[in-house]
Amino acid sequence: VQLQASGGGLVQAGGSLRLSCAASGRTFSSIAMGWFRQAPGKEREFVATINWSGGLRNYDDSVRNRFTISRDNAKNTVLLQMNSLKSEDTAVYYCAAGRTRLAGRTPDDFGSWGQGTQVTVSS
Repeated sequence: VQLQASGGGLVQAGGSLRLSCAASGRTFSSIAMGWFRQAPGKEREFVATINWSGGLRNYDDSVRNRFTISRDNAKNTVLLQMNSLKSEDTAVYYCAAGRTRLAGRTPDDFGSWGQGTQVTVSS
């Protein structure tokens, strides 16, 4: 699976952004997808995952109730709607394709990665 992330940008605190990840490959609808982020000087961290059907979603506590992950298997797309953004959300955001139908929470659970899109939240 090849992944292309987009939708990042500069936004004020309290604002919203929607990230999109377009996937190529016939296995998209049978694998979990996820979003991770990496801030300067920090390790890549889990943000959200969604299983193959979209019926099971998991979020890091830091983004729960603010971010929503979704997928459209007909369009090979996974989205991350980010609301009430905070300065600490500033990072490069990566979409990732899981190795199985169910999603883990660590980078090792994912086999393919997009190129990343920068999200900057000004306070």
